[in-house]
Amino acid sequence: MITSTSNPQVKKLLQLQKKSKVRNEENVFLVEGLRMFSEVPEERVEKVYISESLYNKKKQDLKLERFSVEILTDSVFSHVSDTKTPQGILCVVKQKKYDIEELLNLENPHFMVLDNLQDPGNLGTIVRTAEGAGVNAVFLSKESVDIYNPKTIRSTMGSIYRMPVIYVEDLLELLQIFRERGIKSYAAHLDGKNSYDKEDYQFGTAILIGNEGNGLRKEVANAADVWVQIPMQGQVESLNAAIAASILMFEVYRQRR
Repeated sequence: MITSTSNPQVKKLLQLQKKSKVRNEENVFLVEGLRMFSEVPEERVEKVYISESLYNKKKQDLKLERFSVEILTDSVFSHVSDTKTPQGILCVVKQKKYDIEELLNLENPHFMVLDNLQDPGNLGTIVRTAEGAGVNAVFLSKESVDIYNPKTIRSTMGSIYRMPVIYVEDLLELLQIFRERGIKSYAAHLDGKNSYDKEDYQFGTAILIGNEGNGLRKEVANAADVWVQIPMQGQVESLNAAIAASILMFEVYRQRR
């Protein structure tokens, strides 16, 4: 049992919580909470850390014998937890790499493309919604928020295990590849001439969503095939990025359903 916050494993956990560079070097990320633990693919778990009190209450129910497990005193667990009310279980999980070529070869794919998204909660919500709307992959510009940020992970509610998320060096190059593969790109834009629900998304489709404050970069918007807008009433100028993404994703899903 780990009883001190100066333990090397505790220090490493804190680094993994706070530093994307360390997560990427180790090729892992952290998930916390009973639900995230219950859904994690067993083969991707490197180690499980559990509080002493939860271990004593639920060690049989959690079937911990499947994993390498370290018990922490409750105070040490609270020290490494990223939440205000820790549930008492935390996992080190292997990152998963995806084959872009395999995704591009899907029949009539449904993609999300995020340009410089910065809010971890927005990204997590989009990834979760993407799974529900039948999206095949989420692509992000390299400057976007880290998908393995603990807040993002929590917001995905488990979808992080199943939804391919891929960072790309150059979105303009990606959009050109889409065009060559017959995948039409639709930029959510305030100056879009067409309402989003007037388009036909039953073929290869990529939806583009921009930064929360500035929208899509001009060069990315200009590289899209079509600009679409979400009609609104009142004095609202724009929608939250995750809300806008959800509306568009589910319109694609509605048409295909």
